[in-house]
Amino acid sequence: MIVSFPDPLPMLASDPDPIVRLEGVTKVYGMGAATVHALNGIDLAVPRGEYCAIMGPSGSGKSTAMNLIGCLDRPTEGSYFLDDTDVARLTDDELAAIRNRKLGFVFQQFHLLPQMTALENVMLPMVYAGIPSDERRDRAAEALRKMGLANRMQNKPTQLSGGQQQRVAIARAIVNEPLLLLADEPTGALDSRTMREVLEIVDELHASGITIVMVTHEVDVARHTERIIWFRDGRVIHDRLTPEEMREVALGQ
Repeated sequence: MIVSFPDPLPMLASDPDPIVRLEGVTKVYGMGAATVHALNGIDLAVPRGEYCAIMGPSGSGKSTAMNLIGCLDRPTEGSYFLDDTDVARLTDDELAAIRNRKLGFVFQQFHLLPQMTALENVMLPMVYAGIPSDERRDRAAEALRKMGLANRMQNKPTQLSGGQQQRVAIARAIVNEPLLLLADEPTGALDSRTMREVLEIVDELHASGITIVMVTHEVDVARHTERIIWFRDGRVIHDRLTPEEMREVALGQ
């Protein structure tokens, strides 16, 4: 399905300067009686090149943590360093630039623009990055070829299956060569066969050296990762579960 990826980057599992570092991060929504503490002073680090999953029951804080890591929200208290930059101190424009240059996003619902072709959807992040049009087209076409969609570039999302749409979304996420890929329930809208195909693609991306953080509630999906981080009540309860240990923890919650 995937043609090729660049040579793997060094896998720095013991990296003293991780790509993601949250220190004492708290996130509070609302005021007074309506106050919700979504995160309660969490510390979390993700080394470069790691493939990890964030799991936990509904309301545990995992989605809030993903939003903060993805620079879609800011902590109420604490610090978040992304690639050595304290992003909590950046302006909205600076955050948007960080998201475009350093982060790739894959969501459950694909979020493709229906009026655009697959090629045009993949080109879109490069428009915001100011990349010349010829280079945008070449890079988008190459990303779609890597996803096995060379013959679907001119199709619009409604002309594609769910699995094909997710592969277009993945191509869009990696076309700017991000340092970190964030996947939020990326297989939640897929059948089991298509889920396996998409996970094979994500596995290949990890093998090429991309750091991946995935939110999932599915045991079979989490088994593809190297480390599982378990959230509950806005706290990190376990920060280094293996896939083998995870099922027992999940059953005990």
